[in-house]
Amino acid sequence: MIFQITEHKYSRFYDCDMSLFGAFPGSDTLRLEIKVPRSFGTYYAEMQIYADALDFPDDELKYIPLEWSGIENGKDVYSAVLKIETLTGGNSDKGLFYYRYKISGAQEEIFAGGEEPVELKNCGEAGDRQLLIFDDGYRTSSHFKEGIIYHIFVDRFYKSGKCVPRGDAFINPDWANGIPQYAEYPGAPLKNNMFFGGDLWGVIEKLDYIASLGTKTIYLSPVFEAASNHKYDTGDYLTVDSMFGGDKALKTLFEKAKERGIIVILDGVFNHTGCDSIYFNREGSYKGKGAYNSQKSPYYDWYSFSEYPDKYECWWGVDILPRVKSGSRSYMDFIFGKVIPKWMNMGAGGWRLDVADELSDEFLVNLRKTVKKINPDAPVIGEVWEDATNKVSYKKRRHYLRGNELDSVMNYPLRDAVIDYIRNGNGEKLRTVTQGLYRRCPKQSSDCMMNFLGTHDTQRILTVLGGREQGEMTNEELSTLKMSVFQRKDAIRLLKLAYALTAAMPGVPCVFYGDEAGLEGYRDPFCRRPFPWNNIENSLLDYYRTIGEIRKTEPLLVDGLFKNIVCREELFVFERTPFKKGKSKLLVVINRSERVLPLKFDIKISELISGDNRVNELELEPMTAAYIKLPADYEVTEENFR
Repeated sequence: MIFQITEHKYSRFYDCDMSLFGAFPGSDTLRLEIKVPRSFGTYYAEMQIYADALDFPDDELKYIPLEWSGIENGKDVYSAVLKIETLTGGNSDKGLFYYRYKISGAQEEIFAGGEEPVELKNCGEAGDRQLLIFDDGYRTSSHFKEGIIYHIFVDRFYKSGKCVPRGDAFINPDWANGIPQYAEYPGAPLKNNMFFGGDLWGVIEKLDYIASLGTKTIYLSPVFEAASNHKYDTGDYLTVDSMFGGDKALKTLFEKAKERGIIVILDGVFNHTGCDSIYFNREGSYKGKGAYNSQKSPYYDWYSFSEYPDKYECWWGVDILPRVKSGSRSYMDFIFGKVIPKWMNMGAGGWRLDVADELSDEFLVNLRKTVKKINPDAPVIGEVWEDATNKVSYKKRRHYLRGNELDSVMNYPLRDAVIDYIRNGNGEKLRTVTQGLYRRCPKQSSDCMMNFLGTHDTQRILTVLGGREQGEMTNEELSTLKMSVFQRKDAIRLLKLAYALTAAMPGVPCVFYGDEAGLEGYRDPFCRRPFPWNNIENSLLDYYRTIGEIRKTEPLLVDGLFKNIVCREELFVFERTPFKKGKSKLLVVINRSERVLPLKFDIKISELISGDNRVNELELEPMTAAYIKLPADYEVTEENFR
């Protein structure tokens, strides 16, 4: 049969229709309904559900019969009441399930599942359906959902001139055109001791600029004392690097940002330290004995040695980054007893956790407890590159979004899908990624996802959209490679479209410093060039500011529901609607075509990007986006875009 079967879920916990979601609190009771065309001749239906086999390999398949409960619009309605507690048995670790519906008809028997929000698909093609259970008390940051996140790589943002360089640091004086220090080839050894001189006092000087983008959260790359310019090789967790201004500069930034309604979150690099650190001290830079110097060191238990002292576990085999055993009791006592309290009591607003996949569940649970005890609204965001609801790391199912580890994660799946759509017109990928992602996640996690187009680990988004493929080019070739005038012009047009799309999705848009100014750059370290203060692409900056203002002031972009309407190569349309009750909804239209797109409505509309109020129609220019305010009960169909 042609699948026209839908699933609907009514939640007692939320007291509303939650059909768009597949994640619920442990105490919830769901009324499940499936609607099957009468022509199928259904005489029996049941849900077949089982716990995740990786965590619970011996769990038995459960069969839950559905009862016929009426006819609606030519479809038979079958329903069942499901108490979540009957699935989990009170076991908080039992939080991931998969299920399907067996539907017996007059001529055939089918199994329906898949990851569409409401429509069910043939399991043979789409697989089973996921159900995630989370803790009743799961709350995520309310402030973090507001405005945008501005991500700053401190050494390259702005230099105040107030900080004295270390003796072993090389300062590149060419802020405007200097090339970051690079290795002979990716992964080759590199000291990373060339600095451009950006510091926290410089960030403070530019707070008004940062706020003008709609910023409510600043995310700083690591600021603790370390040998490198990137600071992912922590030397001392309890000291801000003197080249960034020391503890005083960070405390002042917290205070000055707060005056503007902005929180500052720190990069927690807790999976590894630097070899040149007070804890490992391979280079002998610190007084006292590090783990490398003595097996009686108080830090020895933090690391794993195979042959002492020169063979030890490192992050991805990089010997300057010895990996820490995050499950070490003395290490956790140090991080949760000293590090987190010091910086949060000083004013840190939350944490982004580097390589969260490599931190133990015990570490993440205790970190979250420590953070939330000090500030219940402080976000804890993990660097996870895949779907965090069912992620497997080191052959272990992770429990990131079940209520006791992370608020949310960095949204790499969305970034990949947006880029593929803007560059190649892959609307089907964008549709399936967004619908599946937001269905599987708890809503509170979706609302706090860090939605970005670029980071310190990726090519600059402008280069991705308009530059040459880097292919097999060497670092030396990439160090000076830039777009032509025509490539750049086209890339800027595409970036505006990509940002408008990303900023309207559930989650929080995150801008990597300089993207809004037109900064180019290939892979690390060329994506980390200094901010082009004397060469800002003003049309792009103005566009980012417009979107930022909308994002900061439009409640529907903070916690509205998400629903795709049109997903085509040249047109992508979706809605953000009120979670429960509201008078308005927001229609987001992405015109990826090279033609003018007429939009017709039979009511007055308001276009937020242009600020225009119109009677009932709009001509959307080629390769542009529109945010359109509509009454909540106004039904939008493909007919509005013909």
